[in-house]
Amino acid sequence: MSWQVGEVKITRIVELYDFTDNISMTMPDATAEEVIAMKWLHPHYATPEGLQRMNFQGFVVQTPARNIVVDSCIGAGRERDFDVFCDLPEGFLEDLESLGISRHDVDTVLCTHLHFDHVGWNTYKDPETGEYKPTFPNAKYLFGEKEYKAWQEVIRHDGHHSDNHLVECVDPIVELGLAEFIDANHTIAPGITTEPSHGHTPGHVHVCIESKGERAVITGDLMHHPMQCAMPHRHATFDLDKDSGKATRIGFVEKYRDSGVVVIGAHFFDPTAGHIETGADGETWFHGLGL
Repeated sequence: MSWQVGEVKITRIVELYDFTDNISMTMPDATAEEVIAMKWLHPHYATPEGLQRMNFQGFVVQTPARNIVVDSCIGAGRERDFDVFCDLPEGFLEDLESLGISRHDVDTVLCTHLHFDHVGWNTYKDPETGEYKPTFPNAKYLFGEKEYKAWQEVIRHDGHHSDNHLVECVDPIVELGLAEFIDANHTIAPGITTEPSHGHTPGHVHVCIESKGERAVITGDLMHHPMQCAMPHRHATFDLDKDSGKATRIGFVEKYRDSGVVVIGAHFFDPTAGHIETGADGETWFHGLGL
């Protein structure tokens, strides 16, 4: 699935499709009854029983001159803290090649943050040596400086987070000198920038795209489900700083509501892209493209 924004093409690559779970996975105090009551969530973003539907996916941003990967998803054959993310099959690179891009053609990898499902394909495991090597050897990998320091100095040692994904997917990139540590406000390429959206993690960013007068934004994990467009003030389960995450979501929804900007939800099920709109009843909702 791709979206054209002026001269920029944005394509998602899905590793885990139509994952369903209780809405409390995303919003700890939300209920299935609330999901069922939001008719606009059905059938695309919720099941009849009130379960949320979501994807785990990364994105490829192609300009006339650049091939950029935004969030490299989970990775194949990995051991992670939850079974559903373990030993996923190959396919990411084949999907990339279907766009006419080999892994050698990617010039930039941007990680909105350093959770395991946003860094996985930064590296691959060499079958001969067992070493983790850069998947995109000609790319510069952009890590938020604040984000990276937080993981190294705090999160990695807090006793609550496994660092397997850092050992496999971040440390080798840094050791090889392929990482560039960026500020939260960073220009990746003309018209493609990052903006700060701290809260989910200490240095989280989202990605803004503008070309030929058209605009889009890739959310990262400042929100996980379209329901959060209607309820940005509710705490999010996986935000490390829940109050900052709430403030970030409220500001994001206020900025992009009724703006015409295409919002691409990093974990949104189909349609992944759409607009944050004010409905006829005055309430905010997410209107997926094509609906």
